[in-house]
Amino acid sequence: MKSALEHKHIVLGVTGSIACYKAVDLASKLVQAGAEVNVVLSHGATQFVTPLTFRSITHRPVVTDVFDPDSEMSIEHVALAERADIVVIAPATAHTIAKLAYGMADDPLTTTVLATAAPVMVAPAMDAHMYENPAVQANLDTLKGRGVTIVGPERGRLASGLWGWGRLVEPATLLGHISALLGKKGDLASHTIVVSAGGTMEPVDPVRVITNRSSGKMGYAIAEAARDRGARAILVTTPTANALPIPPTVEAKVVESVAQMRDAVLSACQEADVLIMAAAVSDYRVKQVSGQKIKKSDEGGTKGLTLHLVENADFFVEVPSSVMKVGFAAESQDLLENAQKKILKKGLEFIVANDITMEGAGFGVDTNKVTILDKDGGVLDLPLMTKYEVAHHILDKVVEVFKK
Repeated sequence: MKSALEHKHIVLGVTGSIACYKAVDLASKLVQAGAEVNVVLSHGATQFVTPLTFRSITHRPVVTDVFDPDSEMSIEHVALAERADIVVIAPATAHTIAKLAYGMADDPLTTTVLATAAPVMVAPAMDAHMYENPAVQANLDTLKGRGVTIVGPERGRLASGLWGWGRLVEPATLLGHISALLGKKGDLASHTIVVSAGGTMEPVDPVRVITNRSSGKMGYAIAEAARDRGARAILVTTPTANALPIPPTVEAKVVESVAQMRDAVLSACQEADVLIMAAAVSDYRVKQVSGQKIKKSDEGGTKGLTLHLVENADFFVEVPSSVMKVGFAAESQDLLENAQKKILKKGLEFIVANDITMEGAGFGVDTNKVTILDKDGGVLDLPLMTKYEVAHHILDKVVEVFKK
């Protein structure tokens, strides 16, 4: 699976806000993810952006009028509503939100929303004072009560020059929310999956730490894929070097040391079905952490520095037996042999092994080349692919175990 949006029919409603330019980017991202996007523009939206802009991106007719003879949807407007897997309104103005709350159907967008059985997502965008108005808040509450998903707005600088709540959520974030909503009834719905990610950091002094090269990208991809298949995803992550954004709707707990990761993982596992340990957990920590910054020697560098390291306990063995445990083995030699040993030692259902010396499968890249070994001796050797695709293969194996 390349994307949770692949082959999905998405109706993108765009209403009259200066944030319309973000809707163009959102439409582009949806198409790149493999979705079929039908754009419905309100009259106000056409004052900010033209139908031709969206048609050029989506390669689909753009609906601006219920009675437009050039639109394939004009004769039977419910066709658009019936085809939709999801209806997304971004940006949604206060005016459109009010019409939706009162069930009006006086334009192609509100008509489509009333006629669809698909989930509806609304992303407000307006001036801060307008958003805070009790009437707008009441209308949003009404829509929430009917099952409409409200995403945003964000806080920031607005077109009016004010600073406050009212900015349209960024397209990349909206993409995540759309994927999550579409995946709610996936094959992992009702399951809770805990995923660890990143490289732990063991302090040497208030300034320095011992860490590793893990980027966290594999763990983040697994959490995102689990969310896209309906799971409640809990991500226990270290602060990643490249500041990866937490996938939308994924619950995140940020930790640093092995001790902190242990506490967070074991706490999350109290209500989990699966634990996937993708984090690179430090094997050792400094025995005596200095309370002050260790100064460099003034003796021409001849003094040196010796650190006494002690082994960290493996908290994997503390995970409740009711939780399915999946491990990772990042190795530079004897990949399969070392991975097989970890299955037995840690009591894993299966392990994901990758050779970190292989091009495209090391640290910091967006691809991976892995072999999945299970406790029954099964071996699945996968070709080089994106980490998101690898994540789905891992979750396929989880589903397979559940079925057993």
